[in-house]
Amino acid sequence: MADAFRHIWLLSAYRADSHAAWADWLQRRVHGVHWHVRELPGRHFRWRIRGNPLSWLDELPRQTPDRILATSMVDLATLRGLHPRLAGVPVDYYFHENQFAYPVSPEQVRSVEPQIVQLYGALAADRLLFNSRFNRDSFLDGAADLLRRMPDATPDRVPERLSARSVICPVPVQPLPAAPEKDDALILWNHRWEYDKAPDLFADAMIGLARAGYRFRLALLGARPRTPPEALRRLRTALPERIIADGRVADAAYRELLGRAGIVVSTAAHEFQGLAMLEAASAGAIPLVPDALCYPEQYPGAYRYPAGDVDALQTRLAGWLSGDRPPPVDVSPWLEPAVAPAWQRMMRGDDVESVL
Repeated sequence: MADAFRHIWLLSAYRADSHAAWADWLQRRVHGVHWHVRELPGRHFRWRIRGNPLSWLDELPRQTPDRILATSMVDLATLRGLHPRLAGVPVDYYFHENQFAYPVSPEQVRSVEPQIVQLYGALAADRLLFNSRFNRDSFLDGAADLLRRMPDATPDRVPERLSARSVICPVPVQPLPAAPEKDDALILWNHRWEYDKAPDLFADAMIGLARAGYRFRLALLGARPRTPPEALRRLRTALPERIIADGRVADAAYRELLGRAGIVVSTAAHEFQGLAMLEAASAGAIPLVPDALCYPEQYPGAYRYPAGDVDALQTRLAGWLSGDRPPPVDVSPWLEPAVAPAWQRMMRGDDVESVL
């Protein structure tokens, strides 16, 4: 009976939207676990990734857990050093993203420190969990490159050691139903309006399609900063009559729009699993994605265009709006029914092979 209610610490040092959805899903859907959750708000990134052991110095539960599940934003090596009682506790280190493959905005200062935190955390963990092969491979390649830059006293075969204890286990995506009537001309954008999602590329393509005479409507969803980004301002100015939704909407309205959309577009410069695209594709929207990042694992070539190529994006969309479009994609391997059992087994402490 003791194993039926294992005590697991869930440590998430950066509760942004997708991190929050993953943590909340685990607590709802993984049974037989007594969760002790410690999270920090998703802001002040540099302080969070390096300062979380200080934030939690006096905040961890007194009872030593049976297992720890920590995100890769957690400075796990430091945390274990500050709390010797955790030395023998098995740890799963979950990579929702990795800092080796995360693009740096023009306003940011490139620093090796976040990468070092994740590398030390991986070395201190018993098992590494990645939400895509791209995430795993870019982390291991980035670690290898970092070690090659060390001037001397470099350890041997670190990426190989980490690879041996790595497992691919995506965030389970809840499938959404298609609407009774699809709107084939409704193009959906359901991403953050930030530099790493390249919204300017999307705006260029939409304005180009309108100037070429193509008929379509736009649902502009996703989080955006308080000051509207330039790409959003351009779309509002150039195509106001085509925009049927603009802003974050209630869950029911969001699901309805995803179920109704005919096409969903990504122009991302960084994506480790692409939850928003998978949600829309599960509801029958036809995805058009860059031929890069995690997307080749998920979508055949007919649904991909050369990354960063606005002309290729616009040309493909023009063909689809003219009726020459592929069928919806089967994304069932990434959805909850296929993935949830692996998370359940891992939290029991079982050995699990990669889901994908």
